[in-house]
Amino acid sequence: MLSDDAPLTPTTEVVVEPTAEEANPSGPPLPSAATDTTPDEAAAPPPRRPASGGIKWSTTVIIFLGFLGLWMLIDTGFRNSLAGGLGTSPATPGPLYYAIGFGSDHILATMALAGAVEMAITALAYNYTTDWTKAARVQKWNAAFRKAQMAAIKSGKKDRIAALKPFQERITRLSSEVTIAQFKGMAITYFMLILIYTWVGLVIAAATVTQQTVSLGGSIINIYSYHVFGYFPLWFLIFSLYTVPASMAFRRVLKDYWLRRFARERNLVPVRPPPTPPAALSPA
Repeated sequence: MLSDDAPLTPTTEVVVEPTAEEANPSGPPLPSAATDTTPDEAAAPPPRRPASGGIKWSTTVIIFLGFLGLWMLIDTGFRNSLAGGLGTSPATPGPLYYAIGFGSDHILATMALAGAVEMAITALAYNYTTDWTKAARVQKWNAAFRKAQMAAIKSGKKDRIAALKPFQERITRLSSEVTIAQFKGMAITYFMLILIYTWVGLVIAAATVTQQTVSLGGSIINIYSYHVFGYFPLWFLIFSLYTVPASMAFRRVLKDYWLRRFARERNLVPVRPPPTPPAALSPA
């Protein structure tokens, strides 16, 4: 049978043999002819498989956070009350405001740290739900399959095209599994995105006019009242610029760490290209 960890070569002919359960579905698994078994081992019952079914606690948490994110997007009052519980001013303190609020005296620093916190949590969630090694294998298999498929189509031979169908079904299944895992991470990202953006907006709204006024490029601007293109508040765009590089950095570091750990556990040595020989000197 094919396994997810086995290398996939679309041009290779694969012969699938029936397993012991498929050959004898009504009785116990048949012993292999190449394996010597003692009478005690033959009489012992097969080990029980763990019971499948049910929902994991992580899946429950992800579904709950996705539901909260949708509720926060629809209900403004619920969104503000949930974000306000983190603290928005010295009069209404909270855990996040105690940590990075700075008494609303350093709004830009608060926004930068809030963006780092948001992107760190979402990157950890995305890394938890994504199997980077599986995603890398599926990406390489897709590239190899497309080359084999194009070659089969150009040849015009129907048997070559039909031989690729099992590989196409397998790649489609694996690609859907990777996509579903990414959607799970997006549920947590969606919730944190709405929560932290709302919290930053409430902190800036609760600050005084002096605290809302910052120096940007030599100009003194109120980031709460000033709107870009007459619609987007300036603090929203500044906070977005804080979150984008932090997200890229955190996800890149976690992805590299996971892949290096995978290679170290399996004693995989990265393949490096041979050094380029120096160019020969042309005769004078």
